[in-house]
Amino acid sequence: MLGSKKSALSVSGATTLISRETVVVGDLHFTGNLDIEGLVQGNIIAKDGKEALVRVVDKGCVEGEIRAPSVLINGDVRGDVHSSKHLELASRGRVQGNVFYTLLEMAAGSEVNGSLTHLEESGEQSASRETKPDPRVEVIEAGQKQNSPTAVASNKVD
Repeated sequence: MLGSKKSALSVSGATTLISRETVVVGDLHFTGNLDIEGLVQGNIIAKDGKEALVRVVDKGCVEGEIRAPSVLINGDVRGDVHSSKHLELASRGRVQGNVFYTLLEMAAGSEVNGSLTHLEESGEQSASRETKPDPRVEVIEAGQKQNSPTAVASNKVD
């Protein structure tokens, strides 16, 4: 990516191409490689547990969220980008939205108009996000009777 070297991002599998004069309206769910030279108006979501790479090439545009392990952007993205492995922003890459990444490469000239949030490796990430239930809140399933006449939930701090 930097200088004249080609990107090291690649995955095995089929390649899907959205060509320059093509407009896709709606969400895309995929595996393998997805190359975007045209316009996608919708979210791009890689299938869980599968290798996947999204490439938004020069003059390509995505108006929606991208969720994929590997992402290379050298065009425009108007939405959040979630990359669980490797995100590469090439010199003409522009993101208008928040970026969530594990590994990030940015070339001179690339832009992010939003926040950058580093994510832990996928195994650690899920463990760190676990929350413990609030002991002051009692959860009652629909149709069950309450054990006491007290309120179901309260924000009162003693």
